[in-house]
Amino acid sequence: MNNFTDYRFLQVFYPTRGILAYYSRATGRREPLPGADDPHYVQTDGVWSPDGKWVVFARAEAKDPDPPGHTLPTHANDPNEIQIQYSLYKVPFNNGLGGKAEPIVGASNNGMSNNFPKVSPDGRWIVFVKNRNGQLMRPDSELYMVPFDGGEARRMNCNTSRMNSWHSFSPNGRWLVFSSKSRSPYTQMFLTHIDADGQDSPPIYVDNSTASNRAVNIPEFVKAPPGGIQSIDVPASDFYKLLDEAMDLQGKGDLMGAMTEWQQALELEPTDARANNGMGIALGMAGKSAEAVPYFQKAVQAQAEFFEAYYNLAVLYTKQKQADSAIGAWQNVVRIRPKFAQGHESLGSALYVKGDFSNALRELRSAIEEEPNRVVSLRLASNLLATCPDSSLRNGTEAVALADRARQLTNGKDPAVLDTLSAAYAEKGSFAQAIDTEEQAVDLATQEGDVALAGRLKVHLARYESNEPLREGAARASF
Repeated sequence: MNNFTDYRFLQVFYPTRGILAYYSRATGRREPLPGADDPHYVQTDGVWSPDGKWVVFARAEAKDPDPPGHTLPTHANDPNEIQIQYSLYKVPFNNGLGGKAEPIVGASNNGMSNNFPKVSPDGRWIVFVKNRNGQLMRPDSELYMVPFDGGEARRMNCNTSRMNSWHSFSPNGRWLVFSSKSRSPYTQMFLTHIDADGQDSPPIYVDNSTASNRAVNIPEFVKAPPGGIQSIDVPASDFYKLLDEAMDLQGKGDLMGAMTEWQQALELEPTDARANNGMGIALGMAGKSAEAVPYFQKAVQAQAEFFEAYYNLAVLYTKQKQADSAIGAWQNVVRIRPKFAQGHESLGSALYVKGDFSNALRELRSAIEEEPNRVVSLRLASNLLATCPDSSLRNGTEAVALADRARQLTNGKDPAVLDTLSAAYAEKGSFAQAIDTEEQAVDLATQEGDVALAGRLKVHLARYESNEPLREGAARASF
């Protein structure tokens, strides 16, 4: 949540809509579970009873996660959060036929949010989280125990001062492991012993389980004999560490070091979109554009909605003057982000160069609609409207309006913009204004020492002095 100011509780997540479904190994299908599939509610956190006869879950009235005019919250338990309080229910599985969901007395309809249930291995108890709103990682999350068939819920003795959640029973049901933030902004593991009567001990901190700046999340017990685990390999953790190191080196300008890290990441996950995109960026920054292209291509093959990779591809194709490939990449950029003005502008420019004037004009108008003061889009669209060989697209009045806006935005100090305005005046038949404006453009180009541009503008000036409008071939030559 980038709008949250308390970094200790940034991972605020809870569903506001959803049903429970089960997967049948026999049919290979997922099916809604009757009794936990009402669309008027959100049903979540489903867990089995040990005998497989019941599913315990959390339920609340369904909410719109982003209602119109909603003010974004700035911290957990901010009144501006979407207010949702879950109640615990149980529903018979009944071989997938489900049944009537029953609220669990003591863990439902109590003005609090009851969530994340776990059933003890002997089926006697449910340990769940209770907090004011939402679920899981809340500052006020506390562990409660209630009989499986409902009754009085007891606040457990093991609760710490801040955030108690992500709990799990040991296989024999005598221990519970859970996470807390009482000692650090990073979650740490605690244990509690549970006797035969369901009474639990004060919390026992599990020391030396991780580095001080790392979190321990969602702990689980593993039923294994002493010495049964020789080592724990975490390739996913190694992969993300390489990503972090590569981006850090890249940010410091150490491109060779970054490429080494990206390569190691790709050896672990050859098709990962982020690693391929990162390698492509590093190669591009090192001036190896041709070598970068295949990595960006792999990134978009792995992730069809990867905006950044498509954008990087489009920029490289444009620089390499591969018009067709550039157009395809820019089309994907605006497909993913339809309101991205720069994408529409770049696609319009590529289509213009390709000679696809109608579609070029459409894209440039889209760019102007999103950002009305984009000088490049205004100039390109005006030039097209003034000089296009397809007379059905020409519109001198609109061309003048767009070019004049670009002139105002550049304070009349851009000779290329003045050249476009001149062409627009000529298309409109206002040759006196075209001549006057083109003379200003020639003077500016001369003052700037751009002899080549001044020469081209003088050719345009001669056309206007002969009462001839400019046409597309000459206009494009000035870009």
